[in-house]
Amino acid sequence: MIEERLVNIEAKITFQEDLIEELNKTVYQQQKKLDRLEAVCESLARNFASLAEAGDGSMSANERPPHY
Repeated sequence: MIEERLVNIEAKITFQEDLIEELNKTVYQQQKKLDRLEAVCESLARNFASLAEAGDGSMSANERPPHY
């Protein structure tokens, strides 16, 4: 009886260790993806700011383009 309980506990621990390892891998991959996405967002923000600075500002946001 005690040996059976020990085997069950060992099996559960092994399963939990495997699960923790998989979760750690998932968290690591998600962090790498998050880092890449943050870099892309920062780059886009810089590009947007530089485009806004480069614009001549002659047309407001609500003004129709000349071809209308």
